[in-house]
Amino acid sequence: MRKWSRSMDERKYRKFIKRSQLEPNVDEYCNKVLDRDRMFLSKAITLIESNAPRHERSAGELLQRLLPHTGNSIRIGITGVPGAGKSTFIEAFGLMLCELGHRVAVLAVDPSSAIRGGSILGDKTRMEQLSKHPNAFIRPSPSEGTLGGVHRKTRETILVCEAAGYDVILVETVGVGQSEGIVRGMVDFFMMLAITGAGDELQGMKKGIMELVDAIIVNKADGDNVELAKKTAREFKQMLHFVQSPTNGWTPRALPCSSLKGTGMEDVWEIIQQFAKETKSSGVFESRRKKQAKDWLYSLIDARLQKLFFEHAEIKKLLPKMEHQVMSEEITVKKACDQLFTVFNGK
Repeated sequence: MRKWSRSMDERKYRKFIKRSQLEPNVDEYCNKVLDRDRMFLSKAITLIESNAPRHERSAGELLQRLLPHTGNSIRIGITGVPGAGKSTFIEAFGLMLCELGHRVAVLAVDPSSAIRGGSILGDKTRMEQLSKHPNAFIRPSPSEGTLGGVHRKTRETILVCEAAGYDVILVETVGVGQSEGIVRGMVDFFMMLAITGAGDELQGMKKGIMELVDAIIVNKADGDNVELAKKTAREFKQMLHFVQSPTNGWTPRALPCSSLKGTGMEDVWEIIQQFAKETKSSGVFESRRKKQAKDWLYSLIDARLQKLFFEHAEIKKLLPKMEHQVMSEEITVKKACDQLFTVFNGK
């Protein structure tokens, strides 16, 4: 942040003081995050999620300074069919990891209303025990309609959590959908929670999603459901042999577990550890992260260009007219697009 000089006149000084009060102290944020202060970790994520220009500048500086302290975690994406019990699983799995001495960050994405844009943000209520554990941090974020149900700043949030010393990052998505590849593109290990009744479920399962997962966990394997859950896991395992694995050298697994009883959680963690060991040894782990960083760069470029385009003053004036002409079939969509970009490029 710029320091005040006596050469400033009184008006500029007052403006400087006002701006100083609004701008976050990046030094303090950085030091507190590295000191594992959970309150400042929450504030840092709020800063990163802000769309205010002054906050975006500070967030960029903060991320750059935290970057050397990131990358030391296993990033796990978790999706699932409706009713699979994602939150219950995450709480049971997270508690087990915390008791083993790990520090677990849960980035739980709440569905935003398509009409009003609001979200429930009730993940801490749904994971009450985990949220109270000193080794856990839960951050609910609205999806804001982002493809894949993941908040657009989830990648930055992962980095900040890693800088704060969390070595297991769990990213919970809204649910199975066509854009789950976005989740795959920001995590190391991607799992899908399923439930028993594989016959009907396999019929409705999209091959594209099956090609993204490193493991399928059949939840609710308890009570009278144990044998059926095992049978479902076997059926998924057979099906996984017919789809291409998303990770070179790794054969996707399928296994049952019970979030309610806590059984099978150790098996899930063992598979993830085995995955990390094998992919790091082969170089696939590091290669995937490098590719993800490059893809992230291009996605931010796309977002920035789109923002520039729609905020262009002349485009704002011309776009309604182009929309009307396209809808009334006066001109082709290509012609309208060409005219818009001619204006945008200033030709």
